[in-house]
This record gives sequence, C-alpha cells and structure tokens, in this order.
Amino acid sequence: MIKLKSVFVAVLAVVFLNVSLNAAAQSWPQKPVRFILSLGAGSGADLGARLYADRLTKMWGQPAVVENRPGGDGVIAINAVIAAKDDHTFLWGPTANFVGHPYSLDRMPYDPKELLPVARVSGTVVTLAVPASMNVGSLKEFLTQAREQPGKMNWATAVTMTDIILDGFFRSSGIDMAHVRYKDTVSAMNDLIENRIQFYSSAYAIVRTQAQAGRVKLLAVQARNRVPGFDLPTVSELGFPGLNFEGLVGILAARSSGITNAVRDRIAADVKTVSADPQVAERLAATAQLNIPGNADEFAASIEEQVAQLAASAKLLGMRPKQ
Repeated sequence: MIKLKSVFVAVLAVVFLNVSLNAAAQSWPQKPVRFILSLGAGSGADLGARLYADRLTKMWGQPAVVENRPGGDGVIAINAVIAAKDDHTFLWGPTANFVGHPYSLDRMPYDPKELLPVARVSGTVVTLAVPASMNVGSLKEFLTQAREQPGKMNWATAVTMTDIILDGFFRSSGIDMAHVRYKDTVSAMNDLIENRIQFYSSAYAIVRTQAQAGRVKLLAVQARNRVPGFDLPTVSELGFPGLNFEGLVGILAARSSGITNAVRDRIAADVKTVSADPQVAERLAATAQLNIPGNADEFAASIEEQVAQLAASAKLLGMRPKQ
C-alpha cells in the first residue's frame, strides 16, 4: 500500500512538472526576443529573419528584434548568443557557418555542444556568380578560363561550408585561384562587380539585384535538383556535382540559456504557423528560399545530414577536421 502510494505521488509530481513547463512555455516570452545573425543586412537569412520577426512580434506580444553580427566566420554571432545565457536570445542563420568550423578553425572558440536546435526555417538557394564584364557564357567556360590562367583569379563565398566545398573542388580539378575572405557581403558584391574577384558563391538574395541589373552573371545553382520557378541549371546537371551545396537556415539556442523543450516546441510551432502564411511563402520564394519549416528534432536531423555530407566530401578531397 505504501509502495503504491509512493508511485502515485511520483506520477502526480511528473504530471505537475509537465503542466508547469507547458504553462511556462505558453507565458513565454516575458521580454523582447533577440535573433542574432551571423550575416549582414541583405543576405537571404537576414531577409527571412526580418520577415518572420515581424509576424512573430504580433503573435508573441513582444518585440522580436533582428541583430546583425557579421564577421569572424560566424563566431562573433555564436559567442554573442552563448554569452547572453538568456532563453530569449537566439542564433538565426545558416548552419553552414558552424558545421564547417572543425575544418576551418585551428581552435574552437566556443563549445559546439552549446548550440541547441530550436526550429528549421528555410533552405537557401545558393548561386555561383561572375562579373558580367568577363563575358563568360557558362560554368564550364569559366572553369576552363580559370584553369588556363593559374593564380590570376580570385574567389569568395559567404559561409565556411562553401569555402571548403569550393577549395576542395578547385584543388581536385587542378585550378589555382586565390581565396579572398570578406567580413560582409556588400564588400564582396562590390568587388565582384568591379572584377576584383571573379567567382562568388552566395545566397541568391545577395546577388539578385545586381544580377537583374546586368552587373553580374549567374552561372548555376549549387544544388542537386532544380529549384521550382528558378530558371537556372544546377551544378549537378552541368556535370560538376562536387560543387553541390544544400543551404539550411534555422534558429538555435545556447544550451546554457536554460531554455526548456516546451519553449523550443512553442517556437517551432509558431514558426510553422508563420510559414503557412501564403504571403510569407511568396516572399521567401521571391528571394529563392525554400519554405521547409521543422521542429527541433527535424532541424537536428537536417544538420546531421549536412555534417555527414561535408565529412564525406572532405574525405574524398583529402581534407580532415583540424579538431
């Protein structure tokens, strides 16, 4: 009888705890929510974050504020989120930044276990662009020119993972080009237009305006499959699968913030609600972003797929994690 009573009390305690956590999640947020981006204004992730922040502000009754913290290969933004130790401060942006850090950084300036998936938001369509003044007609033509002019051309990307993919591809293809790193996308775009860099991998949103104005030329989408409504061939169909890259954008929290699973579920559910808005879907499509919302577990699984993809590609190219 005493044992049965103890079990009953334990069950009640668990039920009470779950009810309390769910109630806390429903009362969240109690103050403004900060979304810290690792990219500058005008990037696909930035446009998406501001679009969602506007809708979430109305849903939550608290301001959802977007803060751009570019530079340091995403480390500045990541450390800002971790240092906040606040369950109202999140990292919003491409997973390609931190997925590539084990390969690009000699020493990790943060604990990777701190990054806790909250919600998958979108997929970013990434394009390969060249200056219009080069008069290059295709990706194959550009690569041929680069191979014939060793050391005379420069390239850049917007995130670490594409750094690794392009670097490995060029090396394995016998192409000698210099890698130029930028703190912000505006500087990279200016140099691309002026032909100071000759090859740029970035979200379509970054190059869209200049491509439409005829100042830069898009050669391909870094994807396996065609993007619906986007009239541009993929690197895979052009015969260069080694340049493939699937963009992934989402929301992450710092584990040390003490955020509960119930709050993570609440945020993911609200993101999914916003994603179902036809106007949001239309705005995302306009910047070539795929509308693929998901909960914390689905986002974590997508990240693991990306980690495995990068590891496999790096291994084939003779690259190993530095840590």
